[in-house]
Amino acid sequence: MNGSLATWLYAVTAAPEEGTPPRELTGVADEPVRLVESAGLAAVVGSVPLADFGEDALRDHLEDLEWLERTARAHHRVINGAARHGQVIPLRFATLYHDDDRVRAMLQERRDDFTATLRRVADRTEWGVKAYVDPRSFLPDPDEPTDGEESPGTAYLLRRRAQRQDQETAHLRATERAEEVHASLAALAVATAAHPPQDTALAAYEGWMVLNNSYLVPDALGEEFTALVADLGERYPAITLEVSGPWPPYSFTAPPKPVEEAHPEETPS
Repeated sequence: MNGSLATWLYAVTAAPEEGTPPRELTGVADEPVRLVESAGLAAVVGSVPLADFGEDALRDHLEDLEWLERTARAHHRVINGAARHGQVIPLRFATLYHDDDRVRAMLQERRDDFTATLRRVADRTEWGVKAYVDPRSFLPDPDEPTDGEESPGTAYLLRRRAQRQDQETAHLRATERAEEVHASLAALAVATAAHPPQDTALAAYEGWMVLNNSYLVPDALGEEFTALVADLGERYPAITLEVSGPWPPYSFTAPPKPVEEAHPEETPS
């Protein structure tokens, strides 16, 4: 391998019988994607220039949100494309090795883990479900007005306390409803993963996100799962449900930390 290049990993899959790489896929550096095989496994990889993808360069690039978004999209585009050829284990963004030989050694080292993971997610796909609510829909009924003779300051404090209590009640009610939705969806899944709510500024939504989960669903139940999401949306009109997928099983295949990544002190100059 050229010393000015490193090997960027996208995913691991079972070695295909024909040994051909995913067709018409280009990676984060517009490089052709290929397969590196060992131990009955194949890593979906590309060769990227260290001038742009070494640790120092990456550290600078990660401050550039436009570059980061574009490159992350390219990384996931390769994973999704490879998944059309068979089950894959997605690898984290910016997983780099010195060269293909180091990738082969990694596949040999982690053969048992990767093989077990591929077996566990075989014929299963990830679906994402988010739930949003308007807090006003879950507020308690207003109390009857009172004829108290509190001072203005006391009345203000009482109103503020009541507002906080109302918000807490609304959040509790919305969360309970989201848990009911999750329980119904989880019944069709073999595994679930909960994620924190997305930032409102980044995700551009109003109100509260009360559910942001992933579900590993057997492929045979994919249509039933999406139909259930639609049914739950009708059953609980105060909740807006959003389903995405099918995806490679990003949330259910996290491999161990790479044995060796291409850090500057390890990377040939």
